[in-house]
Amino acid sequence: MNTKSLKFKIVDAIYIAMMIIPIIFGIVLKVVTTPASEGINITGALVYFSIPMPLQDFLITESQINSAIAFVVIVFFCLFITHGLSEKAELKRQHVAEFIVEKVANMVNENMGEYFKGFIPFIIAMLALSGVSSLLTLFGLYPPTSDINIVGGWAILVFILITYYKMKCGPLHYLKSFGDPVPFLAPLNIISEVATPLSMAFRHYGNVLSGSVISVLLGSALAGLSSMVLGWLPGFLADIPLFRVGIPAVLSVYFDIFSGCLQAFIFAMLTMLYVSGGFPIEEYMKRKEKKKQKKHAKA
Repeated sequence: MNTKSLKFKIVDAIYIAMMIIPIIFGIVLKVVTTPASEGINITGALVYFSIPMPLQDFLITESQINSAIAFVVIVFFCLFITHGLSEKAELKRQHVAEFIVEKVANMVNENMGEYFKGFIPFIIAMLALSGVSSLLTLFGLYPPTSDINIVGGWAILVFILITYYKMKCGPLHYLKSFGDPVPFLAPLNIISEVATPLSMAFRHYGNVLSGSVISVLLGSALAGLSSMVLGWLPGFLADIPLFRVGIPAVLSVYFDIFSGCLQAFIFAMLTMLYVSGGFPIEEYMKRKEKKKQKKHAKA
């Protein structure tokens, strides 16, 4: 593929535009729909409209819209960095794509083993969706990861995967596992099983939400400090938010970038450890080998 051709550059431009347009749409929607307020205002996701349902109305909220924005951004980012792939890796973006895949592949192999190499795309998608969702706050958008409904949905999906692999050796083996190491610990093991998705959801949600709350409170405190220190100056000089210049940006590096990406990494790591740790691979291989022997015997 000729990477210098006009057609190639136009496709690149479309991909880049499709990464930017959803974010601009989210910012405009935020500005138009957010009610005016004074002082500190910490609220959950805005509810745009609801769809009547038999049991409960289905709410379309800011979290869902911003999750869709993150999804679209990720899709077109993937299309962009994989556009123009070649054997010689002529483009720098191909090195980025290969670096991401290699690092995640090594991480999956180290934490889950060779059997779970098919999890590589899933873990990359989880890291990307969680990370981008948290980073949306840099554009003034509500991060979906600070909504327990969104993160809880991810945790339920992971819990289904954990249960699926635990039942690979059959439902009976799964039920017996609650009696390990001794039968009277079964109630505690059941509680631990239920607590797994809850702890994953609340850990991710709580850390991202707390960062947002702390940023808002510090921003308001710095504004008050600026007013107190400069309030004696005449005219517009008294309204200059001196202490809000630079300091919030430094805090944002931690709460919005570092903490958001860290929570995405932790969530992915817990997913890998819980899924691989709950899978009785030795028992599964033994059962698989016995089935093969029985088939050969019958044949």
